[in-house]
Amino acid sequence: MYSPQAIYLALRKRIFNSLDAAAVTNLSGEELRNQLRQAVDVLVEKDNLPVPAMLRMDFVNRFVDEIKGLGPLQTLIDDHDISDIMVNGPDCVFIEKKGLLRKSDVRFIDEEQLLGIAKRIAASVGRRVDESQPMCDARLLDGSRVNIAIPPVAIDGTSISIRKFNKVELGLDDLRGFGAMSREMADLLKIASRCRLNILVSGGTGSGKTTLLNALSQHISETERVLTIEDAAELRLQQPHVVRMETRHAGIENTGAIHQRDLVINSLRMRPDRIIVGECRGGEAFEMLQAMNTGHDGSMSTLHANTPRDALGRLESMVMMAAPNLPLDAIRRNIASAVDLIVQVSRLFDGSRKVMSITEIMGIEGNNVVLEEIFRFEPTKVLGGERIEGEFITPGLISRSSLQKKARMFGLEDQLKSVFQGVS
Repeated sequence: MYSPQAIYLALRKRIFNSLDAAAVTNLSGEELRNQLRQAVDVLVEKDNLPVPAMLRMDFVNRFVDEIKGLGPLQTLIDDHDISDIMVNGPDCVFIEKKGLLRKSDVRFIDEEQLLGIAKRIAASVGRRVDESQPMCDARLLDGSRVNIAIPPVAIDGTSISIRKFNKVELGLDDLRGFGAMSREMADLLKIASRCRLNILVSGGTGSGKTTLLNALSQHISETERVLTIEDAAELRLQQPHVVRMETRHAGIENTGAIHQRDLVINSLRMRPDRIIVGECRGGEAFEMLQAMNTGHDGSMSTLHANTPRDALGRLESMVMMAAPNLPLDAIRRNIASAVDLIVQVSRLFDGSRKVMSITEIMGIEGNNVVLEEIFRFEPTKVLGGERIEGEFITPGLISRSSLQKKARMFGLEDQLKSVFQGVS
């Protein structure tokens, strides 16, 4: 007695061996589906296989997904609750769903099928992966980010990591509704964005940095010219005057690469009001600070760090990459005069994402940058061993706050005062 999986593999082998790749490329999805349905019916009836109509349809859908889509991954791509897909070989697929990581039931037939899908993903965005170029980092047509590593670099089989593109625009009020911050924190961040504070969003991988940066950008004035610079374009600004720029990887001959630092330098010649760098990773941080210090107030970026103090250390290291001869005290003074606010975000073990602190840079005393925490999340208890509960607390603003001064300039001082009325 044949199992459904054995029948599927046998049909797949016969159908795929007879496919004309050029002809399949020109077929629409519906035409391909009809032809595959007819092929499955013919083979099943010819060999008198025990395959009911529902199972035949399932086979056809899987064939279409593999030919036109991403094979076994297609169902995960179509699930809007899944934010990350991580393939660690043909038999090991993990997903992140609603903030929690778990192993999926999805499997690939073998490494050959997985490698074929990895190569198709790369080819769909004009890239390639093979033994000479075993790694690929790209943006899919729907905006999702993908990283591919194949053997010999990936020891246990082809690895694919997909960070799915969120089609839903989330604002600060939406994030507040999810419990990521309090109403007062959301109001303060709206004011900070509107009155052109320079903001860094700091956090770990998958903590929601880009989501928060997108939400902050919604409060930029429509009269401003905004330039966005990213490795993979994820920001979706709604303002009418936005110029989007994206880095370019080196070509087959290892030439033609355009890095974020090149784009930041070029952007300064494009008369921007604000510059938003999707993520600072290297020498572009130096140019970013120069821009913040030379009239491009309201610029924003993200970086990887676990605390606001760590974010400053990371920023110092990145500036040193670009200007190794610059003294450390000069770098710190540059940072202290350029950056106004650091927003620290984290993904907690219960899967929730929180704004852990909003910290203002007050200046420099001696050799140290002075930080003043405006808001922080204080965990209070864990419910049922799974869900974290806590409260957002604040000591209020101190008198020499640059946020207070900027809010006064933009006529937002009363709104800022109302943020701290009745909070503790």
